[in-house]
Amino acid sequence: MDIQSGLKNRGMESADVEDRRKAVSELTETEFDAIASFPFEPSVAKPNIENMIGVVQIPLGFAGPVQVNGDHAQGPFLIPLATTEGALVASISRGMSVITAAGGANVKVFGDAMTRAPVFRVNGIGHASEVIDWVNSHPGELEMAVASTTSHGSLTQIEFYPNGRSLHMRLSFHTGDAMGMNMCTIAAEAICEVISRNTGAELVSVSGNMCTDKKPAAINIINGRGKTVVAEVMIPKDIVESKLHTSVPAFVETNTRKNLVGSAMAGSLGFNAHAANMVAALYLATGQDPAQVVEASNAMTVAEDVDGDLYVSVRMPSVEVGTVGGGTGLPAQSEALEMMGCRGSGKALKLAELVAVTVLAGEISTMGAQAAGHLGKAHSELGRSS
Repeated sequence: MDIQSGLKNRGMESADVEDRRKAVSELTETEFDAIASFPFEPSVAKPNIENMIGVVQIPLGFAGPVQVNGDHAQGPFLIPLATTEGALVASISRGMSVITAAGGANVKVFGDAMTRAPVFRVNGIGHASEVIDWVNSHPGELEMAVASTTSHGSLTQIEFYPNGRSLHMRLSFHTGDAMGMNMCTIAAEAICEVISRNTGAELVSVSGNMCTDKKPAAINIINGRGKTVVAEVMIPKDIVESKLHTSVPAFVETNTRKNLVGSAMAGSLGFNAHAANMVAALYLATGQDPAQVVEASNAMTVAEDVDGDLYVSVRMPSVEVGTVGGGTGLPAQSEALEMMGCRGSGKALKLAELVAVTVLAGEISTMGAQAAGHLGKAHSELGRSS
């Protein structure tokens, strides 16, 4: 009997977690001692996963404290990070100590909109123009369609991208404290039904890939998706030399030749050292969608010599986070959010600011190590098991 037939014969569709795990254990001849050990009722995770058999645990550490001078995040913070990469938490902590010694990082959210981009089939460019005109002249009907699906989100913008017999529309929504991808999808479907009924345009897909979700895309860098956040810090020369063991000119040159020139030559959409590292660890710790690390990696790190001191900034145009919904309600992830005062409603912008500052810290530490020629040494000492 093959595994699929074995699962079907055991009625796994309606089995509970323990029965399902036992069946999988027997069929694969695998003992699930660690996977079977977790401190919450399986029903808690029902909205988050299907065919649950247990939990895979990731080591959790913290970086900081880091001083943050944001509009929403203000004061010293400890940042929870879930990772299996040795040296990562230590490196981020080093960057945070530099930021704090310099008086803290300034951070602001410059944009806040989640997107969904349906694609319609039209009869030609004349029909596309007619559809665009109808949409532009009937905002109230589209807003009513959105309101029928959610009381937490609202339509903020529609951009049009006609291409022959295809018409792409990039819909932007305010989603409150939820990351909001599901909210946007449901609202977009309601909008598309109204458009199709009134214009004859035929919906092909509620996602025509101009959103752009979970894929690297220039449109997200230029127009933003989720939260667009910029973090900065001015580091005095003496702190660069004492804590990063390099010089301001060496740091600036390394960043320019690596993050800017090197990334451009490679055709990379991320002009940074390793933003995805910090984002992945923080997203896993706090119940965010880990696939959206892709968009968050579209970050640009800039370094300048300002009168002998070091100015470093990170622009993150697509930080897609929430403090309600998704995996944020799972017990461990909820506790990690609480560490930063980011659990529940009214905290999503605060979390976005902390994401950017965490990335800034990781970039400062890694670029400092590379400018000083110490990157390999750090990984050798901290990143290898004995």
